[in-house]
Amino acid sequence: MKPNVFSSFFNFFNTIKPIIQAIKQAGGIPYLVGGCVRDLVIGRELKDFDIEVHKLSLEQLETILKKFGPVMLVGKKFGVLRIAGLDADWSLPRKDSKGRKPTVAIDPAMSIGEACRRRDVTMNAMALDLGYVVEHESELEKNVTTHIIDPYGGLDDIHNKRLRAVDQTLFLEDPLRFFRVMQFIGRFEMIPDQALNNLCASMDLKDATTNAPLARERIYEEIKKLLLKSRRPSLGFRWLVDIKRLQELFPELYTLIGVTQATEYHPEGDVFEHTMQTLDATAQLPYYVDQPTMPAAEEKYIITLAALCHDLGKPATTDQNLHAHGHEQAGVTPAKKLLKRLTNDQSVIKAVLKLVAHHMLPANFLEQQAGAKAYKRMALKLVPDVTLRQLALVALADKQGRNPHGQEPLIEQHHEMYKKFLQHAEEAMVAHGPEAPLLLGRHLLDVVSPGPAMGKMLKEAYRIQIEEGIRDIEVLKQKAQEYSDGMAKGKK
Repeated sequence: MKPNVFSSFFNFFNTIKPIIQAIKQAGGIPYLVGGCVRDLVIGRELKDFDIEVHKLSLEQLETILKKFGPVMLVGKKFGVLRIAGLDADWSLPRKDSKGRKPTVAIDPAMSIGEACRRRDVTMNAMALDLGYVVEHESELEKNVTTHIIDPYGGLDDIHNKRLRAVDQTLFLEDPLRFFRVMQFIGRFEMIPDQALNNLCASMDLKDATTNAPLARERIYEEIKKLLLKSRRPSLGFRWLVDIKRLQELFPELYTLIGVTQATEYHPEGDVFEHTMQTLDATAQLPYYVDQPTMPAAEEKYIITLAALCHDLGKPATTDQNLHAHGHEQAGVTPAKKLLKRLTNDQSVIKAVLKLVAHHMLPANFLEQQAGAKAYKRMALKLVPDVTLRQLALVALADKQGRNPHGQEPLIEQHHEMYKKFLQHAEEAMVAHGPEAPLLLGRHLLDVVSPGPAMGKMLKEAYRIQIEEGIRDIEVLKQKAQEYSDGMAKGKK
């Protein structure tokens, strides 16, 4: 176990030790289960702690937990409780029927082996007896993973970077598991075994009881995990190609396969290969930052989606000379179709579409040695959805996604292009948003009352500010008045 993961686990364990002891004294057996056990083995940062308590009823568990703080019934019918201020889910073993709204039967007497059997893949079907940890803490501090309960070979599968279904019949009961496999492939860079590939190649992706399509929101969350938590999210989409389901699920991406590009600019291969490399480049960019209106994770998500969609216009625009003039604008329509199948979040859709429509601009601006006015105009076009800096991130990844010698993007290259474009945008004072208008309504109150006329004057003053680079408020006011007077004369 890595030292930071080791300390993370035992720091958390020490906070819950009194609760574990109380559960043991009541006759319960508390197990750490699921993804946190997997992350413990892999050596990844531990964030979500899932504790499954056997041999107690829900009422008994709730009574114990209430001794340590207010209990939130976040999923009482599923047997899930939380203590306020403690980042852990406390649950009971259960059996679920098929479908999106399963009938849940809590079974405190279920064995840990049977409870693990209901997990999706073997790396998630492991457990750690926390009561045992209490009694053997000093011993486990040396190597906690040697005491992990592993009834289905999850440890070996992690070592061999292999994904296997725990129980093939149970796996098919929840079609969301298909998309979980997709994001596991990208996040953990593990390969499904042939049996799991066969399952996923043929499994029905509709609700097992209602036959309705999977809820868009559920798929969206899995795709979001793939894009945000993977070093190489392309592996999930490449897997869809391997099992022949890309056309069904992402037809816009499927059309990129076999679309040839000029090797002078794209030595990596067809548009699909370029898109996959560009996607992986965005996943590894070091420039994401928290914004006043957008956290870094959300920024990364928008940029990765834009990378996925940025060249969707090439199939329709690539000519016999392998030119794809206008593919940026042509890509907006297929990008919108793809995005609307994933989400109804209009802020995400609008941001991605603007990045798609203008992703060639940073390279063009640098090549044409565009002046400050051009940067200011473009910042206005992007507002309020994205910024020039974010557009430059997509352009950087686009350049990096051109490795002719493998599928990894050229993540060490082209940073100077990004920095140079950003420098010009910052010199124009519009890297993070458009230039603020200098002339405001209060400056015009002595010449015009608030209303449409004032609005037109302010709009004209802002245009002059951008186009002519004027930053003197009095000069802008004079020009706005001249514009207003000219409009009035024109109407007479």
